[in-house]
Amino acid sequence: MKTTFRFIAAISFLLVALSFQLIKTQLTITIRNDLGNTEQGTTVQLFETEDDYKAETNPVAEGKTDAKGVVKFKELKAITYYVIARKDDKDNTGGGEQTGKLEANRINKVTIVIQ
Repeated sequence: MKTTFRFIAAISFLLVALSFQLIKTQLTITIRNDLGNTEQGTTVQLFETEDDYKAETNPVAEGKTDAKGVVKFKELKAITYYVIARKDDKDNTGGGEQTGKLEANRINKVTIVIQ
């Protein structure tokens, strides 16, 4: 009985430990307009440094939002990112330009409003 319990406990611990390592640090960004509706086709760029962000050079990741206004970035560093989101004449200047520090091995979520 004790052996079975120890075996089950060891397997459970191993599965939990592996599940944390399977998820890489990710960021899911939802883009909304000033009315609160999601925006499809918005170009989103991530920058590691404020200087790169201001110069709009060296983006570490870039993507476009899907039909639900969502763009996903995978295998990121657990740091703070600077974000540029643009669609036509709308962008996120003046708000939502910086994420909080991402949690490692988690799916982090952010909503950004473009105006």
